[in-house]
Amino acid sequence: MAKTYDIAVFHGDGIGPEIMAPTLELLRGLGHGFAFHDCPAGAACYLDCGSDLPEASLATARAADAILLSALGDPKVRFPDGTEMTPQIDIRIALDLYAGVRPVRVVPGMRAPIQPPEGRTIDFVLIRESTEGLFHTQGRGRVEADFAEETLRITRPVTEAVCRFACDLARTRKADGHPGRVTSVDKANVFRAFAFWREIFDSVAAEYPDLTADHAYVDAMALWMVQRPWDWDVMVTENMFGDILSDLGAGLMGGLGMAPSADIGDRHAVFQPCHGSAPDIAGRGIANPFAMILSAGLMLDWLGRRHGDAALIRDGARVQAAVEACLAAGETTGDLGGTLDTRGAAAAVGRRL
Repeated sequence: MAKTYDIAVFHGDGIGPEIMAPTLELLRGLGHGFAFHDCPAGAACYLDCGSDLPEASLATARAADAILLSALGDPKVRFPDGTEMTPQIDIRIALDLYAGVRPVRVVPGMRAPIQPPEGRTIDFVLIRESTEGLFHTQGRGRVEADFAEETLRITRPVTEAVCRFACDLARTRKADGHPGRVTSVDKANVFRAFAFWREIFDSVAAEYPDLTADHAYVDAMALWMVQRPWDWDVMVTENMFGDILSDLGAGLMGGLGMAPSADIGDRHAVFQPCHGSAPDIAGRGIANPFAMILSAGLMLDWLGRRHGDAALIRDGARVQAAVEACLAAGETTGDLGGTLDTRGAAAAVGRRL
């Protein structure tokens, strides 16, 4: 009997439900044994029940085989201290999802601002440590009349785990024809905490003699990602640096509408688009669903590798290929130069599947 995979589904705010609904339709159409479990969360949930991440939703996520999460939050709905709601970050911390996976892949049909030279491709993965770093004191930073401060925290166990994750990924990609290079991005020339990070990275990378391991300062990497983005394979960095560089990576692909992501730990994983809830276009049916669909493809691949299910791995690759075929054919939403609405773009992917 085929395994049933329990998937916790966070439909999100703003355009979130609009891009989640056709994504679930695509997943149902693949014929796998998915059981989807709705998990209220976000700004609308806060207004409804007083919590942006109810305990019942977190419990469902914790028990699931994987978590599919759409865009959450609304800038107009804030906590009493003025900060926005970020239940997605709370989930990462609660489930110890230390490895933020941000693929950057430029293919024909993307409105990419930089095109690689002939014979080169832009296809790398940024791994962002997602549970500590400069986000360590989120919501608990000190604010006085004349100053404010946050605390950056880097620990050996978490840094070892995320660096090992990056090296394992580089090894997997090398088997598929990628260079087998992993680059640590830090600011070790200024901060002792990043010198500590670099020492840990070097000790982990030494366990992978088949890989090329090197370093880059974060400011230099921001420059090189624009000047020669085709040079990179896998890079790993601290939480805040990764937050910033991943948006730069999305820009290389023409925008956040093409940017999928995953946050992965030892036992759990969340898959979500990098973009926000875009309340200004909510309800108009024009949101780009591709980042959500590609995130679902990442989920298929992760589930397949975790459970030894070759059909899931194969369908994860098929989802990516179908989206890329739509891009090449111009079957896209308006932000990518096409004429399709949200459901039309998702249906185009479905036809190619």
